[in-house]
Order: sequence, then structure tokens, then C-alpha cells
Amino acid sequence: MIQQLGSMDWMLKELADGVPGIQQIVVLSADGLRIARHGGDPDGADRLAAACAGLQSLAAAVATEIPGSDGRMRLVVIEITGGFFYLMAAGTGSYLAVLTDERVEAGLVGAQMRDMVVRIGAHLASPPRHDGKAG
Repeated sequence: MIQQLGSMDWMLKELADGVPGIQQIVVLSADGLRIARHGGDPDGADRLAAACAGLQSLAAAVATEIPGSDGRMRLVVIEITGGFFYLMAAGTGSYLAVLTDERVEAGLVGAQMRDMVVRIGAHLASPPRHDGKAG
């Protein structure tokens, strides 16, 4: 299990406070384990992280069909009834997921997520697992 990074809490809160309408933020590893969260409940964050692992894999598979693509997923945005879902690559083997309500300024969320990833991307690296162990 990946331990939640307490030092990241203030950064996630800063993102949530800076963009009205953000309901939940989850940082996850590529294999769908929650690394950190802000908002929502821990069980919901774990479910979201697990779902994101499948979504990022699907997005990467679609990307390989685009000529000239390196096959890596950078950003997925899904508009759903009641809001938006964002998933952004955040570091080696790590992703940043954000759920918002429908009043959010959609472009602002992506821009703020990108700024956050630039600031903390190196801290979000999650090494691949081998035989159930990180590294």
C-alpha cells in the first residue's frame, strides 16, 4: 500500500481553494492506488483511483492509434451530468484526478492542474511494482 503523502495535502487544498467547484482531488499511481487526496471520503478516493487506472490505460491504447503519438496519455476530460472529471499525467507512474461540479470554469481546472503538476511532478513519481514491491 502506498502511504498518503501528508506534505502534499496543502498543495491539493490550494488547488481546491483556487478553483470554485472542485469537489475531490486524488493523486494516484498508475496501478490505481491512492497516494493522496483532498475532499470526499477515503473509500470514494480509493474507488476513483482504481477507476482511473483503467481509464489511463484505455486512453493510452487510443493514443497509439494517432499517427505520430508516443502513446502516452496527458489529459482526459469527461463531462458528466452534474460536473466534470479530469485525469492528468503527473509524474512517472502518477496521475492527478479531479472531480468538479457543473459550475466550474472548465479551462481553469486544466490550467491549474498543469501548474500543480509542474510544481510537484518530481514528488509524484511512483516507481513500477515488481513482485508486489515498489521499485
